[in-house]
Amino acid sequence: MRQLQMQANVVWLRTFLSIALALFVTAWGSAQVASQSTAEEPATEIVLASDVKWTPLNPLRGDKSPQAGTLWGDRTRTVPTGFLVKFAKGFSSPPHIHNITYRAVVISGLVHNDDPEAAKMWMSAGSFWTQPKGEVHITAASGPTNMALVEIDNGPYLVQPSKEAFDRGERPINIDASNVVWVDAPGFVAAVNGPKVAYLWGSPQDGQSSGTFVKLPAGFNGRINSSSSTFRAVVIKGQPQYLGADAKTMEPGSYFGSAGMVAHQMSCQVNEECIIYIRSNGKYEVVSEQPGK
Repeated sequence: MRQLQMQANVVWLRTFLSIALALFVTAWGSAQVASQSTAEEPATEIVLASDVKWTPLNPLRGDKSPQAGTLWGDRTRTVPTGFLVKFAKGFSSPPHIHNITYRAVVISGLVHNDDPEAAKMWMSAGSFWTQPKGEVHITAASGPTNMALVEIDNGPYLVQPSKEAFDRGERPINIDASNVVWVDAPGFVAAVNGPKVAYLWGSPQDGQSSGTFVKLPAGFNGRINSSSSTFRAVVIKGQPQYLGADAKTMEPGSYFGSAGMVAHQMSCQVNEECIIYIRSNGKYEVVSEQPGK
């Protein structure tokens, strides 16, 4: 009797271990599939200009401070960040410096950014400038509505007094919209009314960071394909449609970004071209779905 009981216990133990092993393998396999699905699914984000949350750029200035709204990142932390800044008409800052270098694009109105003693050079929408860290400057605005995109590679973004100025060998760049040089987008050589590109900084090669303008002609319908781990785009001019299951109208200041291989389906109104600022750490391509364009 004891021997029969021992045999029964062995059979029960073997059955239990077999079932447990099967359950473990099934659960592990499911976890692997879920993990691979998550890892392979490209990440895309959209922030419409109308959804931006505004806070004072420099709280110490109270009501005199420009307003800032984050598109990506966090300007108070040590991360890459892009944010919008709104200046009131007639705004002029006191001389100051920043602890980090930034790049900026005028989206609307007229903006001046230069040495405190420099004559005013009002930059219109589509202009690009850089402000080196440690260099004393002022920023002013003259249009009825003034907005710019500001981009930093690393934060935090701080406003500091001019007495703390320092020189790290960087020099500012101011490019008015009228001086931006446009060339045919790759794949559209001598294309009639085709997409155009303006190279602003960096090198648009795989693994390297760069900033460019992309001009999509009026009536454009197509894609911007990216395989970069970091792709960020901000509408500067026009109101392109971001197409998909839920099409969105992207007013100037709106942002879309992605990580991985993503096709951003876009269209522009028939009577207005679109200009988009793109910051990427790799190549991207513009693809038109209109014959001959």
